[in-house]
Amino acid sequence: MARDLVAVMTGQDAAGFDIDVTVELPESVRHKLDRVERARSAELTARAEAAAELRSAALELKRTGMSVRELGRVLHVSYQRASQLTSATRQPRPTGP
Repeated sequence: MARDLVAVMTGQDAAGFDIDVTVELPESVRHKLDRVERARSAELTARAEAAAELRSAALELKRTGMSVRELGRVLHVSYQRASQLTSATRQPRPTGP
């Protein structure tokens, strides 16, 4: 629509020029969005750390002789997840939004 308006107002062909639109956000909003990005980054870090600690705890408990069903109950995960946590050939889980 903007391209058509400029074309009509100037008499130029609408295909003969580009329009760049830049949105200027208020500083308060930019500040909030910066805080969102920092919080999201911290969340990803915390999730990775929590996953590593859970895996470490599962492996330590497995070495004591616990079954995966027992591990699941203790760690509040399914026995299938407990098995994944303690398997030797663990595939990395994808990260990101």
